[in-house]
Amino acid sequence: MPSFDIVMKMDRQEVDNAVNQAQKEMSQRYDFKGSKSKIDWDKDKVITLVGDDDFRLRAVIDILQTKMVRRGISLKNLIYSKPEHSLGAW
Repeated sequence: MPSFDIVMKMDRQEVDNAVNQAQKEMSQRYDFKGSKSKIDWDKDKVITLVGDDDFRLRAVIDILQTKMVRRGISLKNLIYSKPEHSLGAW
């Protein structure tokens, strides 16, 4: 009976580099000045994206995705959860 296994490994160092580049870009962009938007990575498997509003959250997602693609990380590795509202934001 034929069978096969698919193994997909992600280079954590490249993910770390992509997250660091995204954070650097966010710190330099004018539309993020004074914003509480940020990217947190707990070095395990969870990347947390924070945005002041829906527009900024989408911009943070776009920045991170762009950096990941440039570093050769497939976006299929990402699983998005439902956005959570906190402290009356949005």
